[in-house]
Amino acid sequence: MLATATIPATAAPPRRRVFGVDFSPFGLEEVLALAGSREPAAPFAFIVTPNAQHVVLLNRAPAEWAPIYHRDSWLCTCDSQVVRRLAALAGQDLPLCAGSDLTAALFARVLQPGDRITVIGCEPEVIERLRARFPRLGIAHHNPPMGLAANPAAMQACLDFALRHPARFTFLATGSPQSERLAAAISAVGGATGIGLCIGSSLHFITGARRRAPAWMRRAGLEWLHRLVQEPRRMWRRVFVESLPLLALAAPDIARRAWRR
Repeated sequence: MLATATIPATAAPPRRRVFGVDFSPFGLEEVLALAGSREPAAPFAFIVTPNAQHVVLLNRAPAEWAPIYHRDSWLCTCDSQVVRRLAALAGQDLPLCAGSDLTAALFARVLQPGDRITVIGCEPEVIERLRARFPRLGIAHHNPPMGLAANPAAMQACLDFALRHPARFTFLATGSPQSERLAAAISAVGGATGIGLCIGSSLHFITGARRRAPAWMRRAGLEWLHRLVQEPRRMWRRVFVESLPLLALAAPDIARRAWRR
């Protein structure tokens, strides 16, 4: 049974600023309770789960991305053990609610037979695995072409599909930050319902199409290393160019706390 949320599912949850990002200070159980208690027919609201790469992006281009993460999103939870541990060094208690954990828990504990979900993105073979594993869910799938952000017609097709297929949960797997931009566009256009989630590779993990890092590596904050070893050509830039500057962003806050102590 899900824990009872401490705030109404329709309320605007509080935020806590950590390294320039306004996080919703909720862990997995609280987010599950909020998402599980929200009416499926309620106006579309979406959840973002920033990791180290997203924190760096938000600091580099706040005018472009802060409105999506800070203003437009319903919940903005911490996806990264690295971010969480750096926050702790800076004296900030930042609960963890990773997107992959949240997605898996929604399928295992919240979704019920007969519920409808919509997936935008993800390969057809992964969706077939998903249908085989959860045959009692109604699953609508649309797979847009690569380069969605630079393709207005493809973006419009995604919006139209989301409106034609109202669902309790809409899973956006078009890559970051395209998924976040798409979620904000669906919210802004009006008429959509349910909860949207920007999920990365979460469905690959659920279906076994891709192996996730062992639990001990996730607890140790080493999931990035597991993915780097598995997909070096895809992940090296994300780790060393797009995420590593987080250390420089966090350093002043950590130093200030050390000085005060």
